[in-house]
Amino acid sequence: MDDAPSARFRARILEAFPAHAARLGWTEAAFRAAYEEVQLSEGQALLACPRGAYDLLEAFADRADQAMLDALDELDLGKMKIRERVKAAVQLRLEAQAPYKEAARAMSRALAHPLRAPQATRIVWRTADRIWRALGDTSTDENFYSKRAILSGVLASTYARWFADDSEGHEATWSFLDARIENVMQFEKLKAQLKPIAERVQDAVGIAARVRYGGGS
Repeated sequence: MDDAPSARFRARILEAFPAHAARLGWTEAAFRAAYEEVQLSEGQALLACPRGAYDLLEAFADRADQAMLDALDELDLGKMKIRERVKAAVQLRLEAQAPYKEAARAMSRALAHPLRAPQATRIVWRTADRIWRALGDTSTDENFYSKRAILSGVLASTYARWFADDSEGHEATWSFLDARIENVMQFEKLKAQLKPIAERVQDAVGIAARVRYGGGS
């Protein structure tokens, strides 16, 4: 754990900030209310977060990631199918933020600004990457990127559903998540079925080219 004063101050602010963000949005007013609540000076707050509230975006997401990873460590992932592992990870990530749902909603609104698009993409990608690594993914080819890109889409769409969900125990969200994962699994099956066909087509094109241009074998 980082024991630098800036990290310690940031952690204290982050504890108080979600309640203020739920009421005031992801704003400087919420940031000021949070650091005043934990009795930090403006100078200490700016040492921790030079850009104010926006420096808490990464920290808030990171805290949810770490809670998710800790919860995943408690599961016997080896006995679970891959779709069950993915669902468990996404569900645990949302459950980690359930006590701070309104703050998470405020964060999503802040990240929806066009100027924040790169940061939003980076935060979601980091979560997807951490999930796949925790689930034992060792891919290094194009699958490394496709898995994370697809899971980023699942995370984003599931969060959107979660924000609109007032069902008992968020059951509507978990059903939505099941459907999204099923869509992904069907796509992966189709991709696996098409891969040998694509390889045969590529081979045929190569043979045709050699015949056309007199290349050797």
